Amino acid sequence: MQMIDIFLEPTKVWTQLKERPTFLLPALVVAGAITLAAVLYFLHVDPVWFADYQIQAIGKDMSASEIAQMQKFMPGARTLAWITAATTLLTFAIIYSLVALYYLLAGKVGGHPVTFRRGLALTTWSSLPMVVVAVVSIIGTYISSPQTSYESLQMLSVDPLLVQLPMDHDWSTLAKSFSLINIWTSFLAALGWKTWFRTSWGQAFFVVLLPLVLIFGGMALFAAL
Repeated sequence: MQMIDIFLEPTKVWTQLKERPTFLLPALVVAGAITLAAVLYFLHVDPVWFADYQIQAIGKDMSASEIAQMQKFMPGARTLAWITAATTLLTFAIIYSLVALYYLLAGKVGGHPVTFRRGLALTTWSSLPMVVVAVVSIIGTYISSPQTSYESLQMLSVDPLLVQLPMDHDWSTLAKSFSLINIWTSFLAALGWKTWFRTSWGQAFFVVLLPLVLIFGGMALFAAL
């Protein structure tokens, strides 16, 4: 089964997908797993503690009146569960489409026959290791205290796996955003590009890593300034 083989025999899967690229199943599995992890967290977390945590995170520079005003409109943890369910699925649809469009344009530059459908296949199938992130988060949700932040449950991110930075630290956003799973997904995408178009590893990794370098490089530059 391709859903299993992408982890064990990825070259075999990319070869099979070369002529008949699909994308809907892996897209639904990844988006569904990440959405489920977030929803279960918000249904499990202590709502009173979570409200205080939100205020501490985003209201530290506000006056008492501003905080009181914010509390009137701030959704609770249970409400956020359903908001997150809708917005996460929409976010994945947008991200998958943008990355597929990038692969289409990269293919035109490199002279490779990349259709939008093939770009979606490359994007969605290479993202399947993100299911591991969701599983780790779900396990963490139920073995940790209900008074635990969602960021702390992303055990495969640089923060908290390697460092634990305060929320207001300059490098906090970057450390929390970069997951070690990014290395796995990037390898799978590069392997797919190399398999489909018989390119060198250098070209494949250049195509796949360029957006990540620009995104995380920009975040690093912003943090350093």
